[in-house]
Amino acid sequence: MEHFFSYLTEDRLTELFQSYRAFGPLIAVLLPLIEAFLPFLPLIVFVVANTNSFGLWEGFILSWLGSTAGAVLVFFIVRRYGQRRILGFIRRHQSVRKLMQWVERRGFGPLFILLCFPFTPSAAVNVVAGLSRIGMRPFILAAASGKLVMIFMISFIGYDLHALITQPIRTIIAVLVIVVLWYVGKRVERRLHVRASQQENDGGRQ
Repeated sequence: MEHFFSYLTEDRLTELFQSYRAFGPLIAVLLPLIEAFLPFLPLIVFVVANTNSFGLWEGFILSWLGSTAGAVLVFFIVRRYGQRRILGFIRRHQSVRKLMQWVERRGFGPLFILLCFPFTPSAAVNVVAGLSRIGMRPFILAAASGKLVMIFMISFIGYDLHALITQPIRTIIAVLVIVVLWYVGKRVERRLHVRASQQENDGGRQ
């Protein structure tokens, strides 16, 4: 581990990010877009690479454009083909149905909140929104604004990666912020599940 950190000198990191920058802004947009379809890919790594290669603001905008475009494409594809047999098993899942009902009742609010946090399953949120009856315009607004908050948080924390490695206090603060974001995101996600279940039970009694 010590050898690994000694390798990450400022010159080597600069060379790495310059090599990445040579691919141009297209790859910086494309990688976050692909992550919307393949959520196991590391969005945080892509955003950090973009900000360190293109600068804080340009890297943030490129990451935000790619991530938002990916979310909208997933939503559109699920909305277009969600009735097909291949996606029918997802719609029949109890937890998915509860979230669909919650999204349909509340619309913009829960989508925006969920998409603000980097550790909530945004791919699942996009699919559930596509299966629900929420309009495309409210979804695009929620995705664009939620991703704006989330991508900027990652960009701001990850900007100047060398300083994160060489300055322990800044690293500790960044780790604490990430832990808090993870915790709050999971609490919000769990609370939305509980509320959706309560509303479904209340509706069943009526």
